[in-house]
Amino acid sequence: MTATLILGKDVSEEIYAELRQRIETLKAKGVTPGLAVVLVGDDPASQVYVRKKGEMCEELGMHSTIIRMPGDTTQEELMTKVNELNNDSAVHGFLVQLPLPAHLDEEQVINAISPSKDADCFHPSNVGRMLIGEPDFLPATPAGVQQMLIRSGIETAGKHVVVVGRSNIVGKPMSAMMIQKGAGADSTVTTVHSRTKDLAAITRQADILIVAIGKARFITKDMVKEGAVVIDVGTNRVEDPTHPKGSRLVGDVDFEEVKEVASYITPVPGGVGPMTICMLMANAVKAAERTMEVSE
Repeated sequence: MTATLILGKDVSEEIYAELRQRIETLKAKGVTPGLAVVLVGDDPASQVYVRKKGEMCEELGMHSTIIRMPGDTTQEELMTKVNELNNDSAVHGFLVQLPLPAHLDEEQVINAISPSKDADCFHPSNVGRMLIGEPDFLPATPAGVQQMLIRSGIETAGKHVVVVGRSNIVGKPMSAMMIQKGAGADSTVTTVHSRTKDLAAITRQADILIVAIGKARFITKDMVKEGAVVIDVGTNRVEDPTHPKGSRLVGDVDFEEVKEVASYITPVPGGVGPMTICMLMANAVKAAERTMEVSE
């Protein structure tokens, strides 16, 4: 058996079509959804992500603001900028691109972002609402994974979902979302991590295996139950002399091996990646809709 591919581009295009309709409805009422991104320093990967976010905003007809600040920006200067964006009525959602330079306090920055404009869903208030099943926003990457499952027709209710990884960005929120009541959830969830004993014995129990640990090709064929759905969130650059750039991207799953036992699988690149920006756009549109509800 060779697994069916779940491609983020296909799923995201379906969601973008829905977002365009919602954006047109907002514009008809005089509101253009606005997303701002603050980039501190010159981290190459962050610059790529920020550029892609800006391009997608423009493609959807949203208002995009990219604020570039030097790497030696002080905590006070960054906090001032966050406060300005909190009070800017043209900005419905915004985020400060992580990671920040080492001298800046990420936690303080995240806590200062208004929960109503928290496009990344990192603020403790939004994390708490997600945990109790009453979210305003959902974190982009886990939300993207959930939409991939829903829109691929994969049943999650009653299924055993194993999440490999416990980061605040993917692992923890992913586990919290899959255990909730509702579409794309109602699952029995196990979270495994670097301190889990006999990790492979647990991953082999998964009906749906979601992997986000940042270790290239960590999940091998013998760690996956036949017929499992495998979602690979990892992005790792490895050396490859045959590639024009001398390196290439691979996931946390050994794709070539695992595709022979899985029923569905996401490739890297081309799998979960496109969904993160897509769900970020969805959060910005939702934030704009919320301001309309308040004004009405």
